Amino acid sequence: MTKFNAWNVFKNGLNGQTGWSRQWRDPEPKSSYDAVIVGGGLHGLATAYYLAKHHNMHNIAVLEKGWIGGGNAGRNTTIVRSNYMMPGNREFYEHTLQLWENLSHDLNYNVMFSQRAHVVLIHSPGALDAYARRYNTMKLTGSDGELWSLEKLKKKIPHLNYDNGRFPILGAIVQPRAGNARHDSAVWGYARAADSLGVDILQNCEVTGITRKNGSIESLQTTRGNIKGKKIGFAVAGHTSVLWQMAELGNLPIESHKLQAFVTEAVKPLLDCVLIFGPGGAAHFYISQSDKGSMVFGGELDWYKSYAQRGNLPTVKENGECAMAIMPCLGKLRLLRHWAGVMDMSMDGSFFMCKTPLDNLYLNAGWNYGGFKASPASGWYFADLIANERPHKVIENHNLERFEKGINLDERGIGPDPKMHG
Repeated sequence: MTKFNAWNVFKNGLNGQTGWSRQWRDPEPKSSYDAVIVGGGLHGLATAYYLAKHHNMHNIAVLEKGWIGGGNAGRNTTIVRSNYMMPGNREFYEHTLQLWENLSHDLNYNVMFSQRAHVVLIHSPGALDAYARRYNTMKLTGSDGELWSLEKLKKKIPHLNYDNGRFPILGAIVQPRAGNARHDSAVWGYARAADSLGVDILQNCEVTGITRKNGSIESLQTTRGNIKGKKIGFAVAGHTSVLWQMAELGNLPIESHKLQAFVTEAVKPLLDCVLIFGPGGAAHFYISQSDKGSMVFGGELDWYKSYAQRGNLPTVKENGECAMAIMPCLGKLRLLRHWAGVMDMSMDGSFFMCKTPLDNLYLNAGWNYGGFKASPASGWYFADLIANERPHKVIENHNLERFEKGINLDERGIGPDPKMHG
């Protein structure tokens, strides 16, 4: 694999770009591996990379039923932030933000992480109090946060609907280190780095059956043959319940819902941050501008359960209304495309990363809205769990037993309703 550096860029500029090697291999499956990660999105690829890099495991396979990054990794609005408050979540997401900050150097691949700030609009005194508590907690635990007055917000983002909005804007709470990254680049960077450490990335390799023996998974039946693994990790987002039932483990406290995202035609620079509009549950909307100039936005879940990766018109209408409510200047933009990711929504809005009833099976699921930004730390902690057979103290409560133990990881404080944890 050719390393990216100034000299190789210069040299290949002179030789017609003929000196670049293939970025990752397309190997044939082996009959067995030390570790098999099911799911070739960001979480699966990151897990394989950190297993090889930090835990000296190299006989690893990543199984992807389609192409790598073809699921939720390529179907999101690319937001990266760490403005979480609950113990366990707070440390986890701050770690993931720190990993993002150095990820391009670590992977030797530009993931295009732009720390342009995450700006949450405040619409009531109650919201101000709630966000002040959250951001003070962040600052007390080594993160960053700012409170912007209405005057400062108007100077920073002058073209919001300050005068005629249905919900008055009182100011904003801001995390300056947050921002966006390019999802495809992150996928390619992790794939390339994992492959360089000997990881087999097996695309078009769907798991169709699971054979159990003596309380463990003996083998996985796939569209590319039977594959055995000493350790098996599930990292398949919205399709986790399908594999869980395939392994004869019953039901999970997860619902699969669609989450749509939208892209407009490109315009000149208009918004240099991630902007969040969410007045007290009446709406939930987030928007940013891509490097190409398109406005990228999304909002609430489609509230019915589905495995479809396509959208529907009511959600298009709702998100368009939110866009117009906060930024009327977007009214004449044409919508180029929209799509849906299949979200694995847990009962309390927090993820699962734990051992399972099967001795050699490990679970990474329940990411709700947080999957993309969590990818680096998800891979880091999941690799640590698989290699060391015990959860790191940061994720020790992110298990399937937390509900019966009364452990509270609910960031929004709204109770056991997966549809409400957007």
